[in-house]
Amino acid sequence: MSVLSRPYFHNEQAAFDFVEAIIWPKGPVCSHCGCTGRISAIKPNPEKRVRYGLKKCGDCKGQFTVRMGTIFEESKLPMTKWLQAIFLMTASKKGVSAHQLHRTLEVTYKTAWFLAHRIREAMRSGDLDPFGRGGATVEVDETFIGRDPDATPSKTGKGFHHKMKVVSLIERESGRAWSSTSATATAPRSAWTTPRAPPARCKAPLGSG
Repeated sequence: MSVLSRPYFHNEQAAFDFVEAIIWPKGPVCSHCGCTGRISAIKPNPEKRVRYGLKKCGDCKGQFTVRMGTIFEESKLPMTKWLQAIFLMTASKKGVSAHQLHRTLEVTYKTAWFLAHRIREAMRSGDLDPFGRGGATVEVDETFIGRDPDATPSKTGKGFHHKMKVVSLIERESGRAWSSTSATATAPRSAWTTPRAPPARCKAPLGSG
């Protein structure tokens, strides 16, 4: 027996049960109204298009599956193929290309590219999300520290022209911070359109506390 022989890689109902246990550890949650109590399973009808994992909410009467609100949403690809693709991409240290998924899973290249794109998006670190998403407040400030190695001898001495220019962003709600040296930064200005953060000190890596 190997990992690839597990039922959820080959049986569609087992695949849905596996995903539901991960996403709904305390039971199904209606993706329409958020209800968790009056939810019933709808048995697949062999005479029509079989929809595995279909459920109905007793409060809003809406139908839903565990696919909704996930990377599986609006995809007609079997859940078993999704789980096989996720396993291949997460088990490989050097990554898996869309062409390799196309050959291994026996799907079209377009489908393989779609799979790879969504799976990589799901694995993306939250640190890469844009600052200010959801209306969060972003504070920005600049400071001048040390000595710019590219500064010309004529710019050394008093003032800030010979110093390293650093721009920092801080998302107030999450505490995420980002800093970068900038060749185009100017002298500190008293008027900013966003609240200012304390000047960057560069004593410790960003996010270290």
